[in-house]
Amino acid sequence: MSSREVSFFGLSVKTIVVHTLTYFLVGLIASTVFNYAELFTQTQLSSFMRPVEEPIVALGPALQFIRGILFATAFYPLREILFGRKNGWLFIWLLLVTLGILSTFGPSPGSVEGVIYTTLPIAEQFSGGFLEVLTQSFLLSAVLFYWVNNPDKRWLNWLLWILYALVLFMSVAGYFFLLGGS
Repeated sequence: MSSREVSFFGLSVKTIVVHTLTYFLVGLIASTVFNYAELFTQTQLSSFMRPVEEPIVALGPALQFIRGILFATAFYPLREILFGRKNGWLFIWLLLVTLGILSTFGPSPGSVEGVIYTTLPIAEQFSGGFLEVLTQSFLLSAVLFYWVNNPDKRWLNWLLWILYALVLFMSVAGYFFLLGGS
């Protein structure tokens, strides 16, 4: 695919959809496997993580369009390198891991700054949450690369849009359900 064929709007929409889906799927699995409901209320994480039953947490997936646009803004000037090469998905993942996970400007758990400046034990920093963001960024990179380079796959377009609509519906419905229960 020629980098000229990748418009900013098209890349933004696809990035929003894929990021939201991978964010929701991996987050749901990680939340269950690592028991975030308990972890976020009974460990050091409780000082800065909201309990999972707060309404805004349920709305989180529906708000991921913001990050999707930000990612697309970073990817677009690099589209020739990221989407015009055979292993471009690997470059996308490398960028996300190095800049978005390991080298954050703030002291996020699992980042260089987090290890230096937070009081969270290193084992806790590189456990469930770290595994979650590595997996999500990997899936985002691979699926986005495939979709951008295969726009003619109608089944993929339908599947991703249907799943995206379901995630948005569940997120908004969960927000209002929890808001009503508060």
